[in-house]
Amino acid sequence: MSLVVEAKKGLSPVKRPSLSRPAKLRLSGVSKAFLSANGNTTLALQDINFEVGEGEFVCIVGPSGCGKTTLLNIIAGLDRAGCGDVLCNEKRVRGPGMDRIVMFQESVLFPWLTVRKNIEIGLKSKGLSRGSRRVKAMDFLKMVHLSKFADAHPHELSGGMRQRVALARSLAMDPEILLMDEPFSALDAQTRWILHYELQNVWEKTGKTILFVTHNIREAVCLADRVIVLSSRPGRIKREYHIDLPRPRDDGSVEVASLSREIMEVLRGEIEKVMREELDEGSCKECEVKCVGVTPENGNPK
Repeated sequence: MSLVVEAKKGLSPVKRPSLSRPAKLRLSGVSKAFLSANGNTTLALQDINFEVGEGEFVCIVGPSGCGKTTLLNIIAGLDRAGCGDVLCNEKRVRGPGMDRIVMFQESVLFPWLTVRKNIEIGLKSKGLSRGSRRVKAMDFLKMVHLSKFADAHPHELSGGMRQRVALARSLAMDPEILLMDEPFSALDAQTRWILHYELQNVWEKTGKTILFVTHNIREAVCLADRVIVLSSRPGRIKREYHIDLPRPRDDGSVEVASLSREIMEVLRGEIEKVMREELDEGSCKECEVKCVGVTPENGNPK
């Protein structure tokens, strides 16, 4: 049955949401193709159109290879779209800028610097005095509950703690948009659960605009105001959902799990397309994966 018809409380499917706040980020007709070494062209993204309102938390989900990270890199100015426009505050993005800070999958901390110094190094480039840098770094370490570890080095911290330092460093730069590329994907479930709470609290305190890429649908529902679902390659917007659940949300709650299953039903067909394209013939039968539209006799699409 269609989610559009049967959407439950907390999940509102939409094609193009009307924003009640000014658009901080606007993408119009963004497409991207890559040329391989053998001369073949692969279309990674096709006609991406969406807006992100000021202070909005938006998550992007989709199957592997659908162009989620490529899209984030284009918004960050680390890559260029083949066509279309990316506007931040109605100004065309032409390259990296301090208005858009990226938080990557790895914390990317300098191992020879203390936690506090890792945060201060970016502030130094903004011309802040030594005293101001110290105060601001400690303020953000308190926000992520790591002020006691200000003089520790990264190797003395757990993976989750290092990601919290990376979050504090990103926020200290005071970007207008925080771009997060699967920052919790390498963490264990318990640590990820803690960081979901931390990020929700930080977002509510700072009011930052956040664009968050993830493979984890439950994570997206737990964190986002809105979830954008991309199709398999070439990545296109398949559907968008407003998530109307009170915060803070627990990614283990019945409500989050229920809404995640509904979105997964829409995404399942796209994942199966990727599997049929990437897996060897017969491998679906070997691993007992039942792909929609595959005949049991020969394992080929109908």
